[in-house]
Amino acid sequence: MIKVSEKYHPTGRQIAAARTLIGMSQPELADAASISVPTLRRMEASPGEATGLANNVSAVQAALEAAGIEFIRPNGGGAGVRLVVE
Repeated sequence: MIKVSEKYHPTGRQIAAARTLIGMSQPELADAASISVPTLRRMEASPGEATGLANNVSAVQAALEAAGIEFIRPNGGGAGVRLVVE
């Protein structure tokens, strides 16, 4: 699993897909990451790497990882997300 400390920056689409995968609304994720909903919307709308302040992107990533999401780096097959079942 990729951890925030490894400096991986997810794409906006990865964030949106991860949020949808766990059934979390934008307001719920924004609250979990202590950011505003408009900030999260801008991140998710990013065509590539999620835009925004690095600490906000990290907070969103950490909140999703705490909810069981694993971010998959682009590895020839494209970036993705998966739900970790432990």
